Amino acid sequence: MHDPLDPCAVNSLIETPGCDPVAGRVVWDPLHSLWNGGMMAATLIAGPLTIGPAAFAIFVVTTGAGLLLGHSVGFHRRMIHGSFKCPLWLEHGLVWVGTVVGISGPFWMIRAHDLRDWAQRQPDCHDYLSNRQPMLIDAIWQMHGRLVLDRPPAFDFGRIGRDRFYRFLERTWMLQQVPIAIVLYVMGGWSFVVWGVCARITASVVGHWFVGHLAHTHGPQTWLVKDAGVQAHDVPWAAVLTMGEGWHNNHHAYPGSARIGLYPGQSDWGWRFIQILERLGLAWDVRTPEAMVGRRAALAEAGR
Repeated sequence: MHDPLDPCAVNSLIETPGCDPVAGRVVWDPLHSLWNGGMMAATLIAGPLTIGPAAFAIFVVTTGAGLLLGHSVGFHRRMIHGSFKCPLWLEHGLVWVGTVVGISGPFWMIRAHDLRDWAQRQPDCHDYLSNRQPMLIDAIWQMHGRLVLDRPPAFDFGRIGRDRFYRFLERTWMLQQVPIAIVLYVMGGWSFVVWGVCARITASVVGHWFVGHLAHTHGPQTWLVKDAGVQAHDVPWAAVLTMGEGWHNNHHAYPGSARIGLYPGQSDWGWRFIQILERLGLAWDVRTPEAMVGRRAALAEAGR
């Protein structure tokens, strides 16, 4: 099992004897496929009929807030990497926002992230985990399928897996859209529901896949992780939209860092939000690359 003091560890994954990131097959995932396809169909059909300035503003605000507070800060930097600490009530709130982004429940997100993270550090891994297939095939795989490895590793979610609130969210992650839809309907009718729920979820799911595909196949690099079969790339144009997650090469270099935009000019709204929490006394033990002693030995400068 991983060392909980190692900021670069794959936190939930346990390497069982003989586990293999290469051998396996992609199968249809009906739950996520129908969810993602249904949201996209509703957006494509009802979106043009209900678009308006107010509905589009709801889409922009809810999508941006969800990706910043929930996906980037709550799910990725706090729950998955533990790059800062905060009160449990705040963690619960941020993870709830991450859940209503609409990609999946918290346990599914941890498992999917950590499996990919672990596999990409190996000399080789399945194309599903490296995004190596052509864009159309990769899109179908990632949004409508799941990988079944012949010899998978095990997972232990620790405290998070025992948390009753997170277990509730995992069971009800799709139903969490219902109260949001009711509030939006009261505020602005069906146009707010279409753009504040269906279009928001579609943009988040498609954007999550698209940026992830590019971040493992194209773009500038500062660092290479030694012995890793899959290297990361930065996606500069997506940095603002992803709240700093677009600097994916930096993230592979320093995966336990709360700060992802490391260099001048690299926008990282997630980091700015964590800094605000820290000033308010709501975040502490905030980890940055400066505190990750020894990590530099695992890296090589790109191009050398």
